[in-house]
Parts: sequence; structure tokens; C-alpha cells
Amino acid sequence: MGALHSGHISLLERAKRENDMVVASIFVNPLQFNDKKDLEKYPRTVEQDIEKLKTAICDVVFAPSVEEMYPNDAGRDFKSRPTLDLGMLDKVMEGLHRPGHFQGVCVAVKKLFEIVEPTKAYFGEKDFQQLAIIKHMVKTIGLKVEIIPCPTVREADGLAMSSRNALLTKVERKNAPHIYKTLVEAKGTKGTIVQLKKWAADQINSNPYMQLEYFEIVNAETLQPITDNRSPITALRACIAVKMVRKDSFEGSVRLIDNIPF
Repeated sequence: MGALHSGHISLLERAKRENDMVVASIFVNPLQFNDKKDLEKYPRTVEQDIEKLKTAICDVVFAPSVEEMYPNDAGRDFKSRPTLDLGMLDKVMEGLHRPGHFQGVCVAVKKLFEIVEPTKAYFGEKDFQQLAIIKHMVKTIGLKVEIIPCPTVREADGLAMSSRNALLTKVERKNAPHIYKTLVEAKGTKGTIVQLKKWAADQINSNPYMQLEYFEIVNAETLQPITDNRSPITALRACIAVKMVRKDSFEGSVRLIDNIPF
């Protein structure tokens, strides 16, 4: 969705190593925003993004307008947008806190795939739930595109690279690496799932600049929360969402997500 950073460029660089031609799409998709204020404040830096893509030698940039992507949505209210069967993948974590978000993501990504017709598409694991849902959509609909997961790219202090990081105040940016630190320490902390979740909540909420939305340990395939430490499942993911508490502003908080293999 633009506001490109080194994480995005790493996707491009890998795609260039593995393909003859690479297309980068830039589109701030209104269908996936529950909050209009969030949509309005989302960083838009198209000119700078294009320069970064030129430097990385991207072959094609596709940056459509909302009208080009959704020409039949009069008034742009999107009330009649199509829905897809995403099983239980969109009923947990981000899906609970942002209802309709992933339906909006799928509508846009499906359109982009139909327009560009790629053989491969590269997505970062930072948005792990989104990655799982896109893989499900491609398989269910039968789109002929291979989804390539790419590891999360992090800043030197561990913070997952995100376009939203540009919205952080200096003090928020200084405290934000605490999210990744909590994930890593949780992996080495003994206890039941319930105890781990309470421990993670205490770690995040004890920071005066943070408020935990959720911390879940999930099946990496189904995304369903694990409740029993004795579960035979080996592929697990710890996922977290945190709101930065902004007491001196009426602009609203920045929301950050992250995850690691568990």
C-alpha cells in the first residue's frame, strides 16, 4: 500500500532473482479500512516510492486510482462489495478487531492478480494472517499464481518494518521494539498457554506507551488459537497486536502487529 521501506524492497529483490520481470503494485485500498480516519492518515508517498523502485530496478509499477480499481462503486461506499468464503481464517485476531478487513484485502488482491496475471506473488510474513488468507483465496478460487512467503524484515533494534512506523512519535518509536522483545521472551518462558498470555499482557501493558489488543499462539496453518500445551501440533505462530498510547494527541493511536514462529 505504498510508503515503501527496506522490507518491501527485499520482496522486489527476491522476485528479481527468481523471475524475468517484476511488477510492483501500489494501492491504498479503501475496502480494508474499518476506520475512515485510519484510511485518511495512512502514509502516502507515491513519488518517493517510485524513486525507490527505480533505484531497485523494478520493471513495472502499477499504481491505480480508487476509481480505476472500483469503477462501478458509485459514491465509493462499497456497501455491495463481494465476499469470499475464508473459512475460519478471518474470524480470529485481526478479523475480530477489524471486521470485514480481510474481505477488502481479498477483493483488491484478486483484482490485482487478474490485471497483472503474475506467475508468482511475494508477500511478507509480517502480515502472517493476511498471507494465510491470500494463500487460501488463491487455492479456493483456483488462481494460477504461486504465493511466495518472505521472512519479516526488521530494524536493527528488532522492530518489524512497517509503513505505519512512519506515523510513530519519537518516544513511541523508542518504545516500539518492546513488542518484538516480548515475543522473543515469550518463546523462552515456561508455563501454560493461559499463563503465557497473561505474562505477555503484563509485559506490554506495563509499558506506559502501549496497550495490548491481543497475544495469541496459533496453529500456523489454520490460525486457530492453541489452548492446550499438550497439543501435538508443531507448527505454531505467536501473533501480537499493540496500540501505541498517545495521551498528548487527538489524532488516534498507531496500531502495530508482529509475529514469530513459536
